Amino acid sequence: MYRVWNFVANYSLLLITGALIALIWANTDLHSYHMFVNYPLWFNDWIGADLHHWEEILGEDAALYGHAETAKVLTAHYLVNDILMAFFFAIAGKEVWEAVILDQGSLRGRKAATPLFATLGGMLGPIGVYLGLALLLGPAKFGEVANGWAIPTATDIAFSYLVGRIVFGAGHPAVRFLLLLAIADDAAGLIILAIFYPSGELAPVWLLLSAGAAIAVFLLFNRLPRRLDRHNQLRPNSTWVRDKLSFWPYLVAGALSWFGFAQSGLHPALGLLPIVPTLPHADRAFGIFAEAEQYLTDLLNHAEHLLKHPVEVVLFLFGLMNAGVAFSAISEPTWLVLAGLIIGKPLGILLFGYIGAHTLKLGLPEGMRTIDLFVIGCVAAIGFTVSLFVASVAFDPGPVQDAAKMGALLSFFAAVLSILAGKLTRVQKQDG
Repeated sequence: MYRVWNFVANYSLLLITGALIALIWANTDLHSYHMFVNYPLWFNDWIGADLHHWEEILGEDAALYGHAETAKVLTAHYLVNDILMAFFFAIAGKEVWEAVILDQGSLRGRKAATPLFATLGGMLGPIGVYLGLALLLGPAKFGEVANGWAIPTATDIAFSYLVGRIVFGAGHPAVRFLLLLAIADDAAGLIILAIFYPSGELAPVWLLLSAGAAIAVFLLFNRLPRRLDRHNQLRPNSTWVRDKLSFWPYLVAGALSWFGFAQSGLHPALGLLPIVPTLPHADRAFGIFAEAEQYLTDLLNHAEHLLKHPVEVVLFLFGLMNAGVAFSAISEPTWLVLAGLIIGKPLGILLFGYIGAHTLKLGLPEGMRTIDLFVIGCVAAIGFTVSLFVASVAFDPGPVQDAAKMGALLSFFAAVLSILAGKLTRVQKQDG
């Protein structure tokens, strides 16, 4: 359970700072914020937002920039959300990959059964609450907001970890349970994004480019050197590839994979995920953002630690680009997202966790009570980063998207509810 507290604290601080700047900016000069987010960096025919869609968003202001006859425009928002956030999802994907593939992975075997079952409840509960309340708004409003059903399914790993430590203490088994749940939730969220929220017309043939890049880089720069070294304990070929080429072949493969995703219609922010499993990895993992992993010499952990500080900056920019919502935007979608998170999450995790632990007799970690499942659900209700991201792809820019984003932002106050829930249920903090 040894983690880099400073890394997660910096991650959270920079993200919050970016979000606060965006909120203040949008509520003092919404027009200039709008122009900043949609600022065109490059008119071209290859990558970026659809030019006609961009012109619709900016309206008459689009004429201020002028451009040649192109099909796409790379905006500041696209650069952050669709390109740079791919590195954030790659780190999340790395943790999921290690949790599943390694012999001691946290999502393998019986120890992961109850957290996985609780994760299912933590997704179905919010969906049920969101859509159930949306139905009460009438057919017209339901059709307007229904596509946001996945927004409250998200759990922000870093914020949840921070709050989990505050509520339970660093040594409480509920904190590890929470991390397992959050990692599984991230994995499910990536699948939901890929399947239900394509970024354009689907052209799955382009995924062959992603698959080909992943297979080629694995065979040429991972499998082949190891095969050549199989009778040599000094491993000269693998060492040469590791020292001389480092992560560069994988970065090139990642660029090709990203482009394949962008052209296929799947969200390009997921484009690096096929490359993550191809990097040479250690035979053990210490957990998400673990300080001890800096001493592992495998390329996968080396790449993660190289990305650590750049991703902190990316998350600051993500907050800046996505949290600029006027308070006047608060409306029905805001309350639907909030209700899904602060009602659906705790109840879903408690119900399914109880069924898994007691009805199916999968058990709970030693030292953890059944009621702790409810508190974990309150902590997991902090959607924030991933909820903001899903809101940005679930709805087109406009009042509904802004209202849904406000619900994702306000989910931060689930931290206060978590602390109160911990007090009311008499959680015994374990700081060891």
